[in-house]
Amino acid sequence: MPVHAHHPPSIDVSALAAVLDGTTAGVAVFDTELRYLYVNPSLVRHNGIPPAAHIGRRPSEVLPDIDAREDLMRAVLADGRAREVTSSGRLPAESGTARVYWHGAYHRLEVDGRVVGVVGIVLEVMADDEQRRFAQAQRHLSLLDSANTRIGTTLDMDTTCAELADLVVPGLADVATVEVFPRDVAPPVRPAPPDVVRLRRAALSSVRGLARGIARFGVAGDYIDYQQEAAVPRCLATNLPVVEKLTDEERVARVAPTPDRAAAYRELGLHSAVAVPISVRGAPIGVLGLLRAGGSPAFSDDDVVVARELAGRAAVHLDHARRFTHEHTIALELQRSLLSEPRPPHPHIEVATRYLPADRSVLVGGDWFDVIPLPDGRHLKAMGDVMGHGVEAAVAMSHYRSLLRLLADEELPPHRILELLDRMVERSGIDRAATCLLAVVNADGGMCEVASAGHLPPVFLDPEVGTRICDVPAAPPLGTGFGGYRSTVMECGPGTVLFMYTDGLVERRGEDIDTCVARLGELTLPDNGDLETFLDRVLERFGPGAEDDIAVMASRTREEPDAAVPEP
Repeated sequence: MPVHAHHPPSIDVSALAAVLDGTTAGVAVFDTELRYLYVNPSLVRHNGIPPAAHIGRRPSEVLPDIDAREDLMRAVLADGRAREVTSSGRLPAESGTARVYWHGAYHRLEVDGRVVGVVGIVLEVMADDEQRRFAQAQRHLSLLDSANTRIGTTLDMDTTCAELADLVVPGLADVATVEVFPRDVAPPVRPAPPDVVRLRRAALSSVRGLARGIARFGVAGDYIDYQQEAAVPRCLATNLPVVEKLTDEERVARVAPTPDRAAAYRELGLHSAVAVPISVRGAPIGVLGLLRAGGSPAFSDDDVVVARELAGRAAVHLDHARRFTHEHTIALELQRSLLSEPRPPHPHIEVATRYLPADRSVLVGGDWFDVIPLPDGRHLKAMGDVMGHGVEAAVAMSHYRSLLRLLADEELPPHRILELLDRMVERSGIDRAATCLLAVVNADGGMCEVASAGHLPPVFLDPEVGTRICDVPAAPPLGTGFGGYRSTVMECGPGTVLFMYTDGLVERRGEDIDTCVARLGELTLPDNGDLETFLDRVLERFGPGAEDDIAVMASRTREEPDAAVPEP
């Protein structure tokens, strides 16, 4: 039995090998899952891959850059009708960067009336100009069609750049880079020398045959310095593609950013380059660089047109990502400055807080918390959530927080504070509604008045009674002008923890909010009673899966030691 065969008992591959090993055509036998069972020596030489690397694997796994037409082979398995097709692609050999063309015929194999596999016979062919143009047009259309779904899947700039680089390899280039101005991603780590254009490499991709060689080009995240006469700066200066044929030392030096890089270009056999501007509203924000090597043809005018179209589509997504990053950073910094850790209003009051922003796919919101000291030893605890996200929500949150601090000095019950706050918000022109939960706690912590403006109810963790969810009368959010707020008095003795939160903690898509809130009735304090540990455990349990920002606050009044009795 030949070493390059592996087969189930139903297929006598050794008998096939006796006939097929000597043929000049490439022959492969596949099982019904399209896994190689046998490859003859001609196909092994053609693919440039050892026999053992084929056996047990599918063509798409062995030859990822080849259009192996597994769909056609499945059709042959299904109806038994033989089919012929001309395909193309790139072989994975070290020097295999050129596109090859071959004609293949596929037939179904049957044993005792049972389908057992497919045999494929292929011959390499030379494509004429018409065939090459047709194949090129097909690749271009496929690239443009794929761009709609493969570029811009996230609001992350580097991810979008990587999607663009991966899309154009190998269909349009053997090597692709995407580089952007450092100020569009992060401040440069060092100042650029005079007469140098510095870009940040956001993505790098290549065909497998060149992957090892381009490692010397650096990695994503590196800063690349270009001399003014290089192709990339000229592309940025004119906002037009620059095409270079690397046929002599002078041309290679003009494209490469450094002499060392020029030497690498020559060693890898890179012979054609294109720099395409990535522009937003007429101003370039980066460059798509394309390189071809070995037997790949030089870039045609059509290639450049397609590259420019793809760069233009990527630019739209990069602009969205850049705007998102800018707004997200501003909103986050604003929210952090406003959500400074509240200081306990009195020495015997413990307060612990956490703010957990949603992931980067969701803009920062308007969650806030506060603890405000009041006359006679009382204090006001507040938890709020402005509707919406982004800078506007964070700014509105700051207005709500400032107005609340102003009204808290009036020594009013919480429902009256909400009524006044609702009117002031309506008059001030703040166009974003907000939910708000207020709790006024007596000096000794024995009683607590709670009122809500559309906010979820607080939770009391009493060391004696256990955990209970406060039944707060429903009322509309602030900013609606409807009013109708009422206060509820709750016992809140020393040691009882008041837990307040925003809806991001419990709200989950497809679940009833009442059911979600009811789970908070299972909360317990850690054995040591530490509030910081308590909040960590709450977020560990309820934080995963959150689609909105989470703000939580836990507080309690400690029993004050009896005052010393003075001696007579």
